[in-house]
Amino acid sequence: MYVARLLYPLRVLGPGKRVGIWFAGCSRGCPGCSNPELWKQDPRYLVSGDTVLKMINAIRETRGAEGIDGFTLTGGDPFEQPEALRELLPRLREISADILAYSGFRLRELRNRGYRDILDQLAVVIDGPYVESRNTNCFLRGSDNQEIHILNPALEERYREYLKNGRNEVQNFRTRDGFISAGIHRPEYPRELREALLSKGVTIGGETCGDETAPEHTQNQH
Repeated sequence: MYVARLLYPLRVLGPGKRVGIWFAGCSRGCPGCSNPELWKQDPRYLVSGDTVLKMINAIRETRGAEGIDGFTLTGGDPFEQPEALRELLPRLREISADILAYSGFRLRELRNRGYRDILDQLAVVIDGPYVESRNTNCFLRGSDNQEIHILNPALEERYREYLKNGRNEVQNFRTRDGFISAGIHRPEYPRELREALLSKGVTIGGETCGDETAPEHTQNQH
């Protein structure tokens, strides 16, 4: 399977402290996509399911059994790797049944493609392509054409409450290359971030404005 990154504790794409799994590979190519570098299934992202689980179990060992409240699957598009999902989801559900997945496909398309067995293992699907002109800062959705589907009745109350009181936030993770910014961003966020970094003397893409260096990529979500 092609997995570009795994982040914890992710708090801005679902309730609680989650493991975020970014899959690589998406053929949709939505204009304004926040992660175009994840459209391609780059060989450097090829890992085994066992490796992914080993990383997750390392989190559990350091944080304890209660350290993972759920999982968020995004990318890329996780559903462009259905066999990877079929391998991974049963093992994730042993840790938490709260698994939220993003997809550019509509829910009806996923069902028509024969993915009902995958959907049965998910708590929530947020579906639909990203439309840059419809990015209106809707909670958990990159654009307002996307829909949130709660598939697991046991978690419906939890998500109804979460969605009622939630608001979009951005969460930054430090990496060896700089940082990764996760969350639902407003369209003007990249410009605002760039201006803020330059004002602090941070180097961006070879544009030197000081002694510090910005990350090679600043990731946002859908």
